[in-house]
Amino acid sequence: MIEYTQYHHIPVKYIKNKIAEFLSEDVPDGDKTSEFSLIDPEKTGIAEIQAVTDQVFVGEYIISHFFGDECTTEINIKDGSFVSGGDIIGMIKGPMITILGRERIMLNLVQRLCGIATLTRRYVNMSAHCGLKILDTRKTTPGLRLFEKHAVVVGGGTNHRLNLSTGILIKDNHIKAAGSVKAAVNQCKHHNSKLSIELEVDTLEQIHEGLDAGVDGFLLDNMNPGKTLEAVNTIHNFPGGEKIFIESSGGITLETLPGYLNTGINAVSVGALTHSVHNSDIRLEFI
Repeated sequence: MIEYTQYHHIPVKYIKNKIAEFLSEDVPDGDKTSEFSLIDPEKTGIAEIQAVTDQVFVGEYIISHFFGDECTTEINIKDGSFVSGGDIIGMIKGPMITILGRERIMLNLVQRLCGIATLTRRYVNMSAHCGLKILDTRKTTPGLRLFEKHAVVVGGGTNHRLNLSTGILIKDNHIKAAGSVKAAVNQCKHHNSKLSIELEVDTLEQIHEGLDAGVDGFLLDNMNPGKTLEAVNTIHNFPGGEKIFIESSGGITLETLPGYLNTGINAVSVGALTHSVHNSDIRLEFI
């Protein structure tokens, strides 16, 4: 089986560095509206973070870093918990000018992460009974990958490789560049790295080539359930084939997922978890 690092937690240094980037983009020279409209820059207040819609929450260990030491942040909800519209996620106490200047970037990120976790949970709830893993992909928002991978795990999903350095996945263009499946696999093996080798295939012929070359896993690309079952049987009937990792990918949705549940695959990778997700609705209100 092929396994990758799972991002249950995000390093604090990474979070703080990213927030510094977000602030540089959104508040490069102060929040002029707040500065000019607030007579007293030392004025303090209390703001609630409110869930507007039902969702899976992500942000327990992230939100406080947006507001720094000037503010006190209390989060009532644990990561991975389901919250209903109207629930109070947490409270922020501190200088109003600080809260106002950082409100939007916090909401932008947390809304997106909650949206990812919520969608992931829907896939996981549908597939968990048969042990099928729901994987993410590298189709993430530039600059937000670690946050988004974390949100998938919080939603109950499983992280595929983080980047091109952490796993080998031979795709059609690699095969064309190398000349054949065998050549691509052999060249990867020649480097004697400890990384597992996965091969993307869309034909049974490529599967036979991959089996002969000795890959560790297959990504079945855009195969319907019937063809997937045929591919799985081909792999499992090969000596040692039961140990080979098999994932399906290519436009699999909540509507089409049921067709893949009993095909014998180990996982389904879903790019839509991160590239087509709708943000959850969360707001911040002073009380």
